[in-house]
Amino acid sequence: MTAYTEKAQTWRRQFHRALVMVKKNARLYYLKPPVLIFGILFPVFFFLAFKIGRPVPPEDIVPGMVAMALWFTASAIGPLVTPWERQAKTYERLISTPVSLKAILAGDVISGLIFGACLSLIPIVLGLALTDAHVASVPLLAAGVLLGGLSFASMGILLAAPHASSPSNIMLLSNLVRLPLLFVSGIFVPISQIPAWARWAAWVSPLSYAGGVIRRGFGLRAYFPIWLSVLMLLVFTAGLIWAACRFHRRSRAKGL
Repeated sequence: MTAYTEKAQTWRRQFHRALVMVKKNARLYYLKPPVLIFGILFPVFFFLAFKIGRPVPPEDIVPGMVAMALWFTASAIGPLVTPWERQAKTYERLISTPVSLKAILAGDVISGLIFGACLSLIPIVLGLALTDAHVASVPLLAAGVLLGGLSFASMGILLAAPHASSPSNIMLLSNLVRLPLLFVSGIFVPISQIPAWARWAAWVSPLSYAGGVIRRGFGLRAYFPIWLSVLMLLVFTAGLIWAACRFHRRSRAKGL
């Protein structure tokens, strides 16, 4: 057996184990009624609270609702999976199995991506049914949802890296990161109309680029060109996963 064949078999085994992590996460964390209700209702009400009373066409609201639903759902549970397992004393059993750290984190990322992509279909369907919004490009809309969900889920596993004594500490850190980025990403106010300092901050938010691609999918204008948005989402995903692996490994070395 060649070294290439052995490496390919190792990758297949670890990928299968990552899918097992996806199944475990879905059954234990993602498919709970409170999680589903939060993922559906919170982005919708949060967005409408900022849009009601403003002269914004209903069809312009739909891309923002889709982007924000994806933002909150894809990055909601990932930061809490590891702290919950540490608190429940199941993390020790997990890392003692023949599953690599990369496979565990890949399972968490795939879980967040699937969860976010599925729940983002709800505002898409409601928007198409209740407003004059229409999908101008299915490939662009799909790219915005998939690349955005991948990037947001990767950010979620990075936020889970600190060795916190309680999941509530990670939730606080998660909100301190996600909420400020939400307000500078052009979801509520176009990036071209926000203050100059916030416009610079928009460059470091993956939501700015995912929201732009989703807007292009609905045939609307976006602040960043398509090629730049897609490139930056790929860069964010690679950088966040690399940082998550590095910090999770360092956190594990400090003890459970």
